[in-house]
Amino acid sequence: MTSVAETVGTDRASAADEQPQGVSRAVVALLAIAVGAAVANIYYVQPLLNLVARSLGVSDTAAGFLVTCSQAGYLLGLALLVPLGDLRERRRLITTLLAGAAVALSACAAAPGFAVLAGALLAAGALSAVAQIIVPLAATLAAPEERGRVVGTVMSGLLIGILSARIVSGVVAELGGYRLIFALGAAAMLTTALLLRRALPVLPPVKQMPYRSALASVVELIGAEPVLRQRMALGALQMAGFTMFWTAVAFLLGGPPYDYGEGLIGLFGLAGVAGALVAPLAGRLADRGHGRRALTGFLGAILLSWALLAAGGSSLIALIAGIVLLDIGIQGSQISNQSRIYELAPEARSRLTTAYMVALFFGGVVGSILAANVYDAAGWHTTCALGASLALTALAIWATTESRLRR
Repeated sequence: MTSVAETVGTDRASAADEQPQGVSRAVVALLAIAVGAAVANIYYVQPLLNLVARSLGVSDTAAGFLVTCSQAGYLLGLALLVPLGDLRERRRLITTLLAGAAVALSACAAAPGFAVLAGALLAAGALSAVAQIIVPLAATLAAPEERGRVVGTVMSGLLIGILSARIVSGVVAELGGYRLIFALGAAAMLTTALLLRRALPVLPPVKQMPYRSALASVVELIGAEPVLRQRMALGALQMAGFTMFWTAVAFLLGGPPYDYGEGLIGLFGLAGVAGALVAPLAGRLADRGHGRRALTGFLGAILLSWALLAAGGSSLIALIAGIVLLDIGIQGSQISNQSRIYELAPEARSRLTTAYMVALFFGGVVGSILAANVYDAAGWHTTCALGASLALTALAIWATTESRLRR
């Protein structure tokens, strides 16, 4: 088997041949929209579970399985489809996957029963991992001096897609039923595919290798790149805390002293837009060589946010301030992490993305499990204490590993 060192040495010449000259703001905006629209697909079903259960005559527990289907599909897509970004002509690959997502979402809209809907959501989730092919593509298209800013802007589209999907889905379902949002999502995927086909240049593969070898090389990259392992650990801890908060806060806001309804709870996601706005700033700091100091600040912001969130158990102002600070810290940290790992092996950016995002997703799954169990057993303040512990662990890992890696 070819070693990672040999692979990197062989491929760097081909990566250099691309010679990125920069990318227009219009194309960056289109890529950000595409990423947001794609990732939104896996969140549409979350606020619709009660409606789906009534419509299809299944239990609430069974309906909850639909969320698992979309998330499991996305994980499969990260592991099995994203590495293709290094092996295939990327314009064709991206537009094909977007068109496939449109077909899967159309199947969701037309599903006659629960089993078909679950299968279609699994497929839609897998194909929506195209978002994580577009992000490293944006890094490739960008000139080196603007790479962090471009990645930050595209990633802000991803965060807005996550935050807005639940809100839009709930509103559309109230107006036209749960099938309408899937039909609109299918139309969005098809439109995005057509626009990207017109806007993107033909982008030849950066690596010629068998698909099975590409999958194996993801594991090899993890073993060979200590910086990648470091950022995977940080990303997993950050996402665990982020997911834990957004899972537990629904329980907090639904009970005393707030007693908010589901519609109002969903609007709290708008506070997270601050994180999307800070993403380009995080990218610019990375471009100017301040990535390490910026990451230290973002990790510190996450830790501080948990103190505000704990006070938010009885103070709405503290809760909103904590959400804003948490999202700024999380989004800034993710941009810093991705900007750094994309420097490691430009010819393997899709495979690096696979490694990093699988770790991130795993952290999110652990966070959701922790939130449900810890909040039920010990309440809001213990949940926040656990979140602060995760943030403190990330800071400790950063302090100890970065000093060693810089020697």
